[in-house]
Amino acid sequence: MINLTVERREATTKLADIREKGFIPAVFYGHKQESTSISIKEVDFLKAWKEAGESSVINLTGNGIDLEVLIQDVDLDPVTDKVRHADFYVIEKGKKVKVHIPLEFTGIAPAVKDLGGILVKVLHELEIEAMPKDLPHDLVVDVATLATFEDRIFAKDLVLPAGVTLISKADEVVASVAQAVEEVVEAAPVDLTAIEVEKKGKEVKEGEAEAPAEAKK
Repeated sequence: MINLTVERREATTKLADIREKGFIPAVFYGHKQESTSISIKEVDFLKAWKEAGESSVINLTGNGIDLEVLIQDVDLDPVTDKVRHADFYVIEKGKKVKVHIPLEFTGIAPAVKDLGGILVKVLHELEIEAMPKDLPHDLVVDVATLATFEDRIFAKDLVLPAGVTLISKADEVVASVAQAVEEVVEAAPVDLTAIEVEKKGKEVKEGEAEAPAEAKK
């Protein structure tokens, strides 16, 4: 299990001061756990987040804290893309949890390789239920079974690890192969009105400016 050392912090502490010291402000909470403000070293959090994602259990320790949690939410700066804040959800011991697990696509679809089709990844995650110790980091989808444009991979087709139950609908399509369609480029319509106006303009330009209506009389 991934361990992450945290420090308790006062809710009134300025977040800017925490970030300047290389820490990330965070909070943990749960069904039977009151919301508690903490701070984490940025480098430690980024490493744990990369390993665990939002589906693997993390053990929070430090300052009398010893909890099993999941990363519930990560707030990113819209400009720098740096982590500004993190939420952790405390798991009740002895209870199963429902989480969304990312899908990892592997293999080569014959319908893509031999028929020139396009792989369509309909879903990128599935909801499952399991004990914290049984939660997988991801679920593997082997697209090698997609031999024709009619083939489909459904949620029920995925092999789940022991102790893991599928919560998403079993008949949801996970992946398929679409037939490539050649795009027909249509010629832009010709604006005859514009051509006529331009032609009249040229005729006038060849001589002097067109005389006023009174002069023509």
